[in-house]
This record gives sequence, structure tokens and C-alpha cells, in this order.
Amino acid sequence: MTSSFETFMSEHKPEIEDRLLNEVDELKVPSPLQEAMRYSLEAGGKRLRPLLLLATLDSFNKDVRKGYDVAAAIEMIHTYSLIHDDLPAMDDDHYRRGKLTNHKVYGEAVAILAGDALLTHSFKMVTQSNHLNDQERVWLVDHLSTAAGPEGMVGGQLADMEGENKQLTVDQLEYIHTHKTGELLAFSIEAGAYLAGATFEQRSLLERYAKNIGLAFQIKDDILDVEGNADLLGKPVGSDDENEKSTYPKLLTLEGAKEKMVSHIEEAKSYCQKAVPSPSFLLQLADYIMERKY
Repeated sequence: MTSSFETFMSEHKPEIEDRLLNEVDELKVPSPLQEAMRYSLEAGGKRLRPLLLLATLDSFNKDVRKGYDVAAAIEMIHTYSLIHDDLPAMDDDHYRRGKLTNHKVYGEAVAILAGDALLTHSFKMVTQSNHLNDQERVWLVDHLSTAAGPEGMVGGQLADMEGENKQLTVDQLEYIHTHKTGELLAFSIEAGAYLAGATFEQRSLLERYAKNIGLAFQIKDDILDVEGNADLLGKPVGSDDENEKSTYPKLLTLEGAKEKMVSHIEEAKSYCQKAVPSPSFLLQLADYIMERKY
């Protein structure tokens, strides 16, 4: 990461995290539910999706504060998906970001409800944002529900589960990750472009940027599950093997997976440079995805 991107992250990441925690703290709900919601939000993470939205706004020379509430809503949805992914009925993970998973601390029932609460409340954050007009609120809720719902992330999660214990093709694996991971990443960029007033052509180019970024991100995850550092990852490596999942290193070899990741990053950068007037942070985010250690 370059120093300019580090500065961008250090300036905007705390704003997103403050919004997330303040929003939960103000809810009038039973304390176990509030604590469980806060627990997973406080676990940290890269906040990649909010940063993608803000970086897109910045690339069009727009005030990134317009996107703060939407960025926080996206992170709420991402956090809910992680809580549910970790449940015994799904991946049955014990650790997330170096901490016990939500259900290991609060029990399965509360963890499920905490995830439900984060998902549903995220839409309220969008509809009540003072930085948006009514047309923007409707557009964002419509597109966010598609990205997070059965045609997007949830459908991808099911395809991922059904793919366990099977030898998938690269195309099948790409379908899973385009939906499970890529749709919410793509929405983050699409929302930033929409709020920035981008043209149809610019948004189309950024959609291709987003698709390649999403696939590169997942390939990197697969690579880190093979050769990553468990302390940095906050969870044991090799869980994909234990769950008998098809991965890019399995299908393409480790070196082949790295080559495919670089190819997606380069393609993403090419679309980005054609789409926006000041792509600096979006280009640096692409490099960050490729170089990240966790």
C-alpha cells in the first residue's frame, strides 16, 4: 500500500466504525442482542467494501461523506453474512478475525438473531441517511437487496455449500464467488458511481472492474488458506481442505491461482483507468487486494 492510500484508510475507516457502533448503541433492544451485534462489528476487519464505495466517490472528485451511511450499511450486511457463515449448520468455524465466533460466545440462537438484526437494520441506515435524497434511497435499497439477496450473496452461499465434497470446474467456482463475494463488492463500487453521478458507460466499465476485483479477492483468500499466516488471518489455515471445498489452488495449482489473480487485477485496473477521472485510490485498492496478508 502506498502512503496516500494508508492516509485515505486512516481518515475514513474510523468514521465508518464509529457509525457502526453508535448505530447499534442507540438501539433499544435486549442487551444480549445488542452485545452480540456489537461483538462482531468490533472484531474489526479490512472494511474493504465501505472503502471501495468511498474510493469510488473520491475517484469522481466527490465528497466521500455522502457515502458514509451507505458504506456502514454495507459493512453491517457483510458482518451478518460472516456470523451466519460461521454457524455449525454452515462452515462451523470457531474463530473469526482472531476472536471466537459469535455463536461460540453467545450461542447459536442469539448469533442467528444478531445476524438477522444487522441485515434488516442496514436498510434503515440507508433510508434514514440525511446525505441522500428520496430517489437515491430507493435506488440504493433496491440494488442492495438484490446484491445481498437470493440472486446475489445468499444464492452464492447456497451454491458454495452445495459444492462441498464435489469437484467443481473453474466456471462453477467462478459462479459461486461472483455471487457469494463479488455481488456485495460490486454493489459498493456501483453505489459509489451512482452517487457520484457517473454516466452509464462509466458505470458499465466500473462493473467490469468490480467483477475482476471480486474474483481476485476470492482467489487471494484461497491462496492465503494454503500459505497464509494463521496469526495474521485470525483463524487456522487449511479450513477449505477440511471442508472439502473446491478452490482455485486445487483446480489451477498454487502458481496457476496466483497467475489468475494477477490477470484479474490487471484487467480491473484497465477498466478503472478508462472509467474515472482520478482512479488513484481504486488502483491502489486493487494492489492492496493482491498484496494483502490477511
